Amino acid sequence: MDDPAPARAPRTDAAPPHSASPRTVLVVGANGFLAGYLIAALRRHGWRVLRGIRDGGRALREDERPADLARMTSPQDWRETLRGVDAVVNAAGILRETGAQTFQAIHVDGPLALARACADCGVPRFVQLSALGEPADGEFIASKHRFDDELLKLPLSAVALRPSVVYAASGSYGGTSLLRALAAFPGRQLLPGDGRWPLQPVAAEDLGEIAARAAGGAQSGVYEIGGPAPLSLREYQSTWRRWLRIDGRGAVFFPEALVSLQVAIGERLGRGPVGETMWRMLRRGNIARADAHARVRADFGHAPAALADALAATPSQVQDRWQAQLYFLAPTLRLAIVALWLISAAAGWLTPAATIEAMVAGSPLAAWQPVALARITGALDAALALGLLIGWRPRAMLGLMGISVLAYTLAFGALLPAQWLDPLGGLAKNLVVLPALAVAWVLADRR
Repeated sequence: MDDPAPARAPRTDAAPPHSASPRTVLVVGANGFLAGYLIAALRRHGWRVLRGIRDGGRALREDERPADLARMTSPQDWRETLRGVDAVVNAAGILRETGAQTFQAIHVDGPLALARACADCGVPRFVQLSALGEPADGEFIASKHRFDDELLKLPLSAVALRPSVVYAASGSYGGTSLLRALAAFPGRQLLPGDGRWPLQPVAAEDLGEIAARAAGGAQSGVYEIGGPAPLSLREYQSTWRRWLRIDGRGAVFFPEALVSLQVAIGERLGRGPVGETMWRMLRRGNIARADAHARVRADFGHAPAALADALAATPSQVQDRWQAQLYFLAPTLRLAIVALWLISAAAGWLTPAATIEAMVAGSPLAAWQPVALARITGALDAALALGLLIGWRPRAMLGLMGISVLAYTLAFGALLPAQWLDPLGGLAKNLVVLPALAVAWVLADRR
């Protein structure tokens, strides 16, 4: 096994010196999880970074340029974006298609228009962040590889990097968050299948370092990027569990058929961290060619560290365990809130008028049309519950829920103070509901 460089402390002897007039690189897909690591490495190498993003209707910042791959489908569309640019790193990608965000548009048509514009405008260097895998596993991989082939035919200095599973000790997203959560499960880790499928994981910091060196280099062709040696999925998960400092070496194995069913349901609903392509890739094994690691080190002067070495360079903190173990609790909390609000809506609609009037008799609420108020608030509760259930502006839904609970608590607590001593704790329970809503609001931020 090679003696890899640490993931968080890449060698700097091969990095170009900073100059008075740094070269400018455009990073497309700059709001993605991996792009942050690429941008950090590029800046460390002295590049001035322009962030290519989809225009969200706001004014772009000084370091931002429009880069909407679904809409910018001709070289002419990219000319202004490429003004003053010396290199492009394309880190854009999608795992599922939604509306105009199709694999063909985001992985092929848009990037190809960009690459052709680079050739036309004299942008000398293009680095493509692709993916390791077999095209037969799904359109995600097939579309990435189609663009790689077309890119390398252009009169342009270009390289395509195809990493295996990418992880980061400092954070996770999508499938890597799921794997970390499975590793961190209390008591025993959870494993799909038999846990023997091989991976060759790559630290995001290492991938960023290689991409930064590629941006300033002259390498060409396709490079498969993986760690020094393959790991089984169980070894990968066990390494994370040790890093998180969670006891328990045992594992619970879930049958492939059960996982396949869950993945298929998630794919039909357009939700879930692992789609059918990722599931097929995992079962096939996601490893680079035998000579890939040595080739990357020889050509770039840097290669990915082993998972254990990369994690050892960044000791875990309690926040890492929180993130991993809240992964399954966050959707559970959201569903519990939805259920509570639907029950509240049903109570507002179905409670007999006489019962409502008797409850508020003798209080100031008796003059506020309590039956109509109960029916209206029931409808509001149902609307908020359904909005949260379908994922429509979840933070707004949770915020409105919090405001409504606070309003109920203050109003009923002041006007019907006896409710605080209800033996079933109807009003007192809001003291728990309010912080639960606040926690759910925080956890709703997924990016």
